[in-house]
Amino acid sequence: MKKALLIGINDYPIQPLKGCIEDVRTLHSVLERNEDRTKNFDIKSLEDVQSSKEAMDAIEELFKGDEDFALLYYSGHGFVNTTGAELVFPDDCCQDGHYKGLQMADIMRVVNRSKVKNKVVILDCCHAGNMGENIRSAESELSEGVSILTACRKDETALEVDGHGVFTELLCEALRGGAADFSGNITMGGIYAYIDRSFGCWEQRPVFKTNICRFAPLRTVVPKIPNEVIRELRTLFNNPTEVFALDPSFEYTNVPESKQKKTIKPYAKEENVEQFKTLQKLQSIGFVEPIDEEHMYYAAMHSRGCRLTALGQYYWRLVKNDRI
Repeated sequence: MKKALLIGINDYPIQPLKGCIEDVRTLHSVLERNEDRTKNFDIKSLEDVQSSKEAMDAIEELFKGDEDFALLYYSGHGFVNTTGAELVFPDDCCQDGHYKGLQMADIMRVVNRSKVKNKVVILDCCHAGNMGENIRSAESELSEGVSILTACRKDETALEVDGHGVFTELLCEALRGGAADFSGNITMGGIYAYIDRSFGCWEQRPVFKTNICRFAPLRTVVPKIPNEVIRELRTLFNNPTEVFALDPSFEYTNVPESKQKKTIKPYAKEENVEQFKTLQKLQSIGFVEPIDEEHMYYAAMHSRGCRLTALGQYYWRLVKNDRI
């Protein structure tokens, strides 16, 4: 079972925001189901929740139990004072510009003691990088199974552009498939890598902290090629460094009656053509490369060969070890 709590606040009495509610709604629509429309997360959304107490009650409820996944997302104001970093709620705002919000350290205490197997906290707010830090010792405090992804470092602000949080927009793109691996799984590690590549050196920098043994997918999409095709790596290559010899019989257009200017013996053979199609699919995702030719077509027509790339060799070993 997977559950998520999404909190978004626009309606502040001081410095109101514009994109947080829309961010929650967009993320809700992406997280709720996988690409094949199977159920993914059971989601509770809190829009313009007024008090930190109401939010904390919902957070404590989220991390109760022993489910497989619990995900907390927050989009709103973040603030830092002498006692640490806070998530700010409308009832916590003061007219003099000071705040007394929900301490990130208090949230972490709830997260760290939770028995949920995979605990995820995602924050799109200023100073979000403070999440998971112990202000007394400046050391990280993440229990096993916890992952934190924040929009910016602890001394940075998080930007809104055209009514959306920049970070959350990238997060949703990653979840729609931009961060998917070749099996269609989207993990926290993949999401961070996708978002990190999208920000320049002079922009806000996302922060990722984790203490897990293995990434579990937040969402799945239809893989670029089916797993059964990837599993053909072990059939096509006896070992990861082997060269697969090609000749013209692998190219389906190389038949005597072809209208091409030139055909070459041996002509196309059905069995070889089917293997070649599989090799071309594997080439399309960077697992296979032609030898001494730019295209697989010429590798066949010139009787050369193909081999596994470094990535292909890695997945060959995954198949061998029954990991795919």
